Amino acid sequence: MAKKKAKKRAPARAKKAPKKVSAIPPGYRSVTPYLTVNDGPSALEFYGRAFGAREIMRMPAPGGKLGHAEFRIGDSIVMLSDEFPGVSSQKAPTSLGGTTGSLMLYVPNVDAAFKRAVDAGCKSLMQPTDMFWGDRFGKLEDPYGNQWALATHKEDVPPKQMAERAKVAMAQMATGGA
Repeated sequence: MAKKKAKKRAPARAKKAPKKVSAIPPGYRSVTPYLTVNDGPSALEFYGRAFGAREIMRMPAPGGKLGHAEFRIGDSIVMLSDEFPGVSSQKAPTSLGGTTGSLMLYVPNVDAAFKRAVDAGCKSLMQPTDMFWGDRFGKLEDPYGNQWALATHKEDVPPKQMAERAKVAMAQMATGGA
């Protein structure tokens, strides 16, 4: 009886290990703000004029809406989309009649940045003022209903001194003083 020929098997290929992916993508921070607006395309243009934002990407959605976009201000990324009534529970501040939060933006010169934003169309809520915690700080509202706090850090205030300054500032606020 003839011997059967053994089939030659190809050497087993080692499976490639999956590429290691960082839990936080490069360029992003642990917390990334996400804004919901009405008219996302014009909001992206506005943030460029007001805050020097640079668009990273955008994904259009049906009906001329913006499904998702990302822009960079300084070293931070902000995400944005249009409101999609009936699809998502996220509402633009203009639909809610106000906002529940704000974005804090540290800049080298708060007075110049504040003027730029107002000139672009932001509404001044509080002119830049030296604050007890060591920042020169102002607040704005953009045409899409989002509030922005702008600040330049000017002084590191020790905790005990900050508590004393806070007490004075709160007493002035209670009496209507500046």
